[in-house]
Amino acid sequence: MEAKVVEDAGFAEGSGGVMGLDEPKKMTREDWRKKKELEEQRKLGNAPAEVDEEGKDINPHIPQYISSVPWYIDPSKRPTLKHQRPQPEKQTQYSPFGEWYFRGVKEGTKSTKFRKGACENCGAMTHKKKDCMERPRKVGAKFTGAEIAPDEFAQPELSMDYDGKRDRWNGYNPEEHMKIVEEYAKVDLAKRALKAQKLQEELASGRLTEQSAQRKYWGGEEQNPQAERDHNSEDEDEDKYADDIDMPGQNFDSKRRITVRNLRIREDIAKYLRNLDPNSAYYDPKTRAMRENPYCNAGKNPDEVDYAGDNFVRYSGDTIAMAQTQLFAWEAYEKGSDVHLQADPTKLEVLHQSFKVKKEDFKQCQKESILEKYGGQEHLNAPPRELLLAQTEDYVEYSRHGAIIKGQEKAIACSKYEEDVLISNHKCVWGSYWRDGKWGYKCCHSFFKFSYCVGETGKHISPEDSIDVSVHEPEVANHKGEEYEAKIRTLMEIHQEKRKEEKKKKKKHRRSHDSDSDNEEAKKKEKLKKALNVEEERLKQVEKMMQLDERKRPYNSMYDSREPTEEEIEAYQMKRQRADDPMASFLGL
Repeated sequence: MEAKVVEDAGFAEGSGGVMGLDEPKKMTREDWRKKKELEEQRKLGNAPAEVDEEGKDINPHIPQYISSVPWYIDPSKRPTLKHQRPQPEKQTQYSPFGEWYFRGVKEGTKSTKFRKGACENCGAMTHKKKDCMERPRKVGAKFTGAEIAPDEFAQPELSMDYDGKRDRWNGYNPEEHMKIVEEYAKVDLAKRALKAQKLQEELASGRLTEQSAQRKYWGGEEQNPQAERDHNSEDEDEDKYADDIDMPGQNFDSKRRITVRNLRIREDIAKYLRNLDPNSAYYDPKTRAMRENPYCNAGKNPDEVDYAGDNFVRYSGDTIAMAQTQLFAWEAYEKGSDVHLQADPTKLEVLHQSFKVKKEDFKQCQKESILEKYGGQEHLNAPPRELLLAQTEDYVEYSRHGAIIKGQEKAIACSKYEEDVLISNHKCVWGSYWRDGKWGYKCCHSFFKFSYCVGETGKHISPEDSIDVSVHEPEVANHKGEEYEAKIRTLMEIHQEKRKEEKKKKKKHRRSHDSDSDNEEAKKKEKLKKALNVEEERLKQVEKMMQLDERKRPYNSMYDSREPTEEEIEAYQMKRQRADDPMASFLGL
């Protein structure tokens, strides 16, 4: 017994040595009550919050099973939330801020002999032979020891987080921005120098006084601070180029600093309702623009419709001339001329007109000098190439239906009949004269289409005489009319003959059909009579079988697998009993 107690004690000692931990002692009732009261006071805010091992307050509303460390891990630790936070050893390490790939790295020095472990093909140490991107040499650098390629620079492998991958300024060198600042500073300095030079010239000419020149130079009073001067110059530049910041569908007013939407007048037809075909012109709902012609597939001429797309309006009228003037203003401004389309349109227009005249004169002088030097004036007067070769280089693209998609469209034919064709010496076409519900010729007032024109004499003949005149028409016209009437008579005769033949065929068919139908009806009556006799025998057989006992009836005596004929079905319908028929008792059924 003692030995057993000693063994148990040894086991407890051993187990305690293995675990190295003791279970927490059981609290007394008084200690438990004090602990609960302290927790209630902390929740109410009357007692200070509990502090963890790092000196941070623990929210008293957090449950105990979250804030306390389990006793089997370390019972000596105080309550903490460190084990609830992300553990540093489990966090993914990202590249530090500012680290990026190296750019413009110079090549390293070339080695003069082959090094062990290098590429056998080119001799670089940064890759092996199977990863070499150079052309395979006939004899590799391992054996020749010549033309050893330099080692590639190994770029760092960056590990970016979500924001780092999407940072548009990642890898940007802030020193690059200083170049832009310096460039704008030089431009501003050059503008000020040019402005000062102009003022000096005006002062020298006596058009300005010194005080007004200072106000004009600084954009206001002489005592204005530097910040106000810069602000005034910036506002002046913004107002000057305010037309460049217009957005589609908006109008920018530089005076009032507001944007006004170009709303559609409600009485106008919406652009997207002009052609409901989904394959027609595209309508952009954001900018409310329809650039192409909505009636392009409808076969309508763009000049005839009231709306042919935004591009048609944009490239029609004086719009092209306005765009050319604006382009000239930009080019002149780049070359040093201080002109602007909105600021000084008269000056720009005069300058543009003089430029075009000088340009034409220069082209003409250049052309004359070339012809005077080399000759060849006769080649310039040659007819067009299309007439010489009977060919053209005009590109025309057709759809599968034959409509022209690209290229010059053909002229639309006014009529499919021949027009302006004059016959029989007539000066006007048939139908140019109308009188008393009749059409005729205006040149001679004749109402007969194939009549010969007699000119002004026919106008003085009365309508009664014109009938007599028609009798004395040329023989050709009479011959044509007779042939035409003969054709009509022969067609009528042929049609009547066909009608007579069809009637004869129908009569023969009816006679044969009547005889056949009589024979068929007689056969049907005979078949029906036989079917009625068979049905009566079947009913007698059924009554006989129904009187027998079920065990004495033969197998399948009440079942027949044969499909009944039409006569048998009709006989069954005639012989079957109708219990709901009120006349059944009188008929004896």
